[in-house]
Amino acid sequence: MALLRHFLLSFTIVIISFVACNSNLQEDPLITTYVDDSPSYDDSDTLLFKNMIEQNTNDVLCLDQFGVSSRSLKIVNVRDYGAKGDGHTDDTQAFKKAWEVVCSSGQSVLVAPQDYNYLLKPIRFSGPCKSNISVQISGSLEASDNPSDYSEDQRHWLVFVEVQQLLVNGGGTIDGKGNIWWENSCKRNKKKPCKDAPTALTFDSCKDLIVEDLTIQNAQQIHVSFQDSTNVKASGLKVSSPGNSPNTDGIHITNTQNIKISSSIIGTGDDCISIVDGSSNVEATDITCGPGHGISIGSLGAGKSKDFVSGVLVNGAKISGTTNGVRIKTWPGGSGSASNIKFQNIEMDNVTNPIIINQNYCDKKKKPCKKMDSAVQISNVLYQNITGKSASDVAVKFDCSEKFPCKEIKMQNILLICEEGEPAKALCNNVQLSYIGNVNPRCNSQKYTN
Repeated sequence: MALLRHFLLSFTIVIISFVACNSNLQEDPLITTYVDDSPSYDDSDTLLFKNMIEQNTNDVLCLDQFGVSSRSLKIVNVRDYGAKGDGHTDDTQAFKKAWEVVCSSGQSVLVAPQDYNYLLKPIRFSGPCKSNISVQISGSLEASDNPSDYSEDQRHWLVFVEVQQLLVNGGGTIDGKGNIWWENSCKRNKKKPCKDAPTALTFDSCKDLIVEDLTIQNAQQIHVSFQDSTNVKASGLKVSSPGNSPNTDGIHITNTQNIKISSSIIGTGDDCISIVDGSSNVEATDITCGPGHGISIGSLGAGKSKDFVSGVLVNGAKISGTTNGVRIKTWPGGSGSASNIKFQNIEMDNVTNPIIINQNYCDKKKKPCKKMDSAVQISNVLYQNITGKSASDVAVKFDCSEKFPCKEIKMQNILLICEEGEPAKALCNNVQLSYIGNVNPRCNSQKYTN
């Protein structure tokens, strides 16, 4: 009975956290000139999910007094399926068995209790499942650091695929044990061949997804990836790896619609947040970023691809000690568009490129960038209420395409200075730009070249 009460208390906390994360995000009302023609975010499916979980909570709370009912929530503890949690024994099969039970049952919660370290090889938690599911990670999930364990799939460690109405939280840790992968990266050792490394946590083709209150650290490569998913809310995440860990993006978003990331702390060796092709209606609020490469849209258009990103809002961020602040990067020769984008209410500290658009992005270490006849069109971008210090003398760089210049770029209330307090510069090329309010630095007749 004491164990049951513990689970009931934990699940009640889950519900309180879930309800809190559904509060509406508020945008700054100062700008009325910004035109956002992207489709609105429909919360109806997520609200239905919320109502289901609240009903489950009522059922669970009846257990203590009236016993288990046919409508009660099923609690599945991985330790009951053989997980040792000693950090040495392979617990992969125990997690697979527990998932099979949860996925095939009615409304259920899979529990990985705290004070245990679960060693896991690559594992896929596949749907579709019978009903909505909660996964409560309170202990530590630790990746195998033996590369041979990833022989069948070198690009993924933990994957949730084709699961609807999924809640993942619990206050625990997901540790990719990435050091062995970083040491063998061609970015660290030029003599090593360039190989794929696993993404620590992937959500693929999921719908009505909530991920909250987790620490994800030391990923082999990307920490968290949302791909081909819709209606996603991620909050209270702590994502970290050393600043020199290669390709360790914090949160990577690809072909995902209606996603909100909030109240998260991200510091890695690559982009804190990266948003790439097929993504729309993306919101990132209350983000702390650094070290890393900043918050990026792109890269887009690599290999002459046709890529689209639209409806992005970054509202409320503290970015420090990064190579970039807010960045849009596209490859020459690509096509498509990046449009309807807002960067607002952002503080910069010791950021090398606080504001940057680069339509001439390429791997210059292999060969110089070639001039191409096509480019990803960048348009309708607002920079509003951005302040702080630049680690370089150029705080604003707009390096846009000559044939497909950046259009409708607006700047309002910008104040960026150098670390020493000296005025910063803005270098611009092929950009249609307008100013609102006080903006410093402003572009002049100089052209920024690579």
